[in-house]
Amino acid sequence: MPGWPGHLAGQHVDVRLTAEDGYSTQRSYSLAGPSDGEHVELTVQRVPGGEVSPYLTEVMEVGDQVELRGPVGGWFVWEPAAKTPVLLVAGGAGVVPLMAMIRARRTAGSRAPFRLVYSLRDPGQAYYADELRHPDPGLDVTRVYTRTAPDGFARRPGRLTAADLAGSGRPPEYEPDCYVCGPTGFVEKAAELLVSLGHEPGRIRTERFGPTGG
Repeated sequence: MPGWPGHLAGQHVDVRLTAEDGYSTQRSYSLAGPSDGEHVELTVQRVPGGEVSPYLTEVMEVGDQVELRGPVGGWFVWEPAAKTPVLLVAGGAGVVPLMAMIRARRTAGSRAPFRLVYSLRDPGQAYYADELRHPDPGLDVTRVYTRTAPDGFARRPGRLTAADLAGSGRPPEYEPDCYVCGPTGFVEKAAELLVSLGHEPGRIRTERFGPTGG
């Protein structure tokens, strides 16, 4: 996108659509990749009956224009110069900004150890499934299925627990930077579990989303 100023992994943009009659609506979407010149990548979850996501995923064509505002956000970000261990906790589409951090780490050749605990309803709901199937060196990925797990999967379906974070996360004594993103209820519970395990609240950064009409 000409004139794009660049961004940090974890930031988002506001996308505004305006109809011919002047009606406009806006939604926020996380940037899905690291800064790459004038290239901007978004991952959009289609919301049935929504105002914005169906247009972006089914109607919009090459050459169509939308209004973007951003990049937005300065707290929920990861910078490649950081060397602190990182624990990423994602719920569903909340993996998008965390994927931007994973990709930024790869692009920068960072050796900061990353762990991703990815909670999703079933295997068919996974974002970036192929990319995360073969993670980079120094990146560990654990999936937690809440409703339906693949055949032979050791963990029974169920919500994220303290045991999941203790076994697949990063011990609090390592003082990792924790990034949690997903629906509001998921984020609040995951942050609560991290604190209960001994993680410093000041090291837990959260980003949440809720129903907006798509």
